Amino acid sequence: MADHDPGEPRPHRPASGRAGATVIPVPLSPRSLLALALVSLIGVAAFAWPFFASPESQVGAHAQDAPWLFAGLLVLLVGVVAATISEAGMGAKAVAMLGVLAATGAALRPIGAGTAGLEPMFFLMVLSGRVLGPGFGFTLGAVTMFSSALLTGGVGPWLPFQMLSMGWFAMGAGLLPGARRLRGRAELVLLAAYGFVAAFAYGTVMNLYGWPFIDALASNIAFHADASPAANLARFLAYCLATSLGWDLGRAVVTVALTLTLGAPVLRALRRATRRAAFESAVTFDPPPP
Repeated sequence: MADHDPGEPRPHRPASGRAGATVIPVPLSPRSLLALALVSLIGVAAFAWPFFASPESQVGAHAQDAPWLFAGLLVLLVGVVAATISEAGMGAKAVAMLGVLAATGAALRPIGAGTAGLEPMFFLMVLSGRVLGPGFGFTLGAVTMFSSALLTGGVGPWLPFQMLSMGWFAMGAGLLPGARRLRGRAELVLLAAYGFVAAFAYGTVMNLYGWPFIDALASNIAFHADASPAANLARFLAYCLATSLGWDLGRAVVTVALTLTLGAPVLRALRRATRRAAFESAVTFDPPPP
């Protein structure tokens, strides 16, 4: 029995392209790039202000207020995500893939929480950003961190910083060279090297969030408003070595190990799903046969 009425128009889906073709579900339009650059600039200021504030300024007097002031960055992040989706015309298929990957990442995050930086979600962010592009990567990173915070009850003034950092983390994977041609072991090595470096970068950036709010009288590695930027930089490096080096190393090693062992099948699955979804192809209808 025919599964299609000959009197009705037949749906036609254009071919999704060659096996090696790259389909970007969320292209970065000029408007999206501008919004992303603006939020990133504000984010850099929110993270790095201790190194730009002079001892004579009044910024240090408001150090304890900064988490709440910069928590407003969450509104900007959500705005960037919404702008990226609407501006790029993100279709239902891309939204569905975003939901699936964000839910998977959110479910992976609590697996190793509190255990020497064993965080498997980072390797998924690297591979997803690589296959689906920087725009999708930034959106996925921010949404995944927001979803995982709701799942684990980790909502607080630190959440905007986590969303921005994870968005940068996944977006960076989408900006790596050779997205169309580099395949096989060489690509896995590239992604593993990026994951290793970016895992330390993520931890270092997140250290900047909490470091200025440690009581300077409690430790000689805490932020001191009266110290010079160079002195505070030395304090911060000592703080990272003393508090988070082991955690960041564990995150980096887990990301590299999972990328090298599971990266090939996950990349194939993501690329196959991307080709079949044909994000940039609209469904058309052929006229019925005479």
